Amino acid sequence: MIDAISNIYCFPMLLSVTNVILVYYLFSSIYLCYSEGALNLLENVSIPAVITFGDSYLDQGNNNYINTIVKANFHPYGKDFVDGKPTGRFTDGKSLADFFVNALGVKEYLPAYLDPLIQDQDLKTGVSFASGGSGYDPITPTITSVIPLSSQLEMFKQYIGKLNKIVGEDATENILTKSVYLISASTNDFFISYSTVPVRRVQYDVPTYNKMLVQLAVNFVKEIHKLGARKIAVLSGPPVGCLPVQRTLSGGVLRKCVDNDNNAVQLFNDMLKQQLKFLESNLLQSRVAFVDFYNPLMSIIENPHQYGLEVTDKGCCGTGAIEVLFLCNKLSLTCHDDSKFLFWDSIHLSEKGCIIFVNQVLPDLVNSLF
Repeated sequence: MIDAISNIYCFPMLLSVTNVILVYYLFSSIYLCYSEGALNLLENVSIPAVITFGDSYLDQGNNNYINTIVKANFHPYGKDFVDGKPTGRFTDGKSLADFFVNALGVKEYLPAYLDPLIQDQDLKTGVSFASGGSGYDPITPTITSVIPLSSQLEMFKQYIGKLNKIVGEDATENILTKSVYLISASTNDFFISYSTVPVRRVQYDVPTYNKMLVQLAVNFVKEIHKLGARKIAVLSGPPVGCLPVQRTLSGGVLRKCVDNDNNAVQLFNDMLKQQLKFLESNLLQSRVAFVDFYNPLMSIIENPHQYGLEVTDKGCCGTGAIEVLFLCNKLSLTCHDDSKFLFWDSIHLSEKGCIIFVNQVLPDLVNSLF
């Protein structure tokens, strides 16, 4: 892209400054929206590792090694991954975590911490502690029988101990303070605990539940900060009411987005953004970024053709209306071209959806953390 822009000045007729800016904007927009690989905006910054916590959007296969039905280590999951291998990533190929770690210049794939084949080098450059089906609300992972954030925090402490043995305490401190931490953990709280299995809806109204979730999110950020994290990015809630499965369950005959769910998430996001900004001002030498998971996805859902997509109301697996986890299995037919689908199954983004989203939010993420 840089070469293309520099060649502008070789045209026989000198372009005006305004035209140069317009051409640069055009090239940048095209590259941002349609690049097959994630943008890398870091030229003079070295990030030793990326570490993730939370749910299935960042789970790289930890659930393979626990007793739960919330798994994705079977076909057709992973059909577009290396050798068509299902790894436990909740998509057809690379995940959000993979694209983030690649775009930040660390490595191509982020491994699951519980993977028994994990190597020392993997630990030095980051791992995922996330567990599909988890959430900020402790009742959420209880319902789904997955790894709660409290246990992910304990795994992180174990990880720090292993790093100390591998590289020493000084090098470990350097890795921890310069690494990027990603957290995504609110989706299941809204989709499962407040909607599908509405145990929380009978206890709390929306504002009260959101206040509780935000406080839990802030507390978790504080906990990893105590352990050395200094560059922390928290994903907001996505438009849960527009997930294909939620359209099917609660969107009526026309499968419309569910406004009540989306409104609840938007209120949470507003509260979370405000509290993270306040928290950042009170954590010395730290950056805490709010990553908007809602508006970029809504833009893609409402304007699919602008992003090279065709289908945003169904997943690629099966009918696309309900299939997720074990309902999306080796007996399920899949769409002809998953690169035209925002969603892989009825909840999770396709590989193409992941890269489009990462490229949408990456510039703001980098600006917020560096």
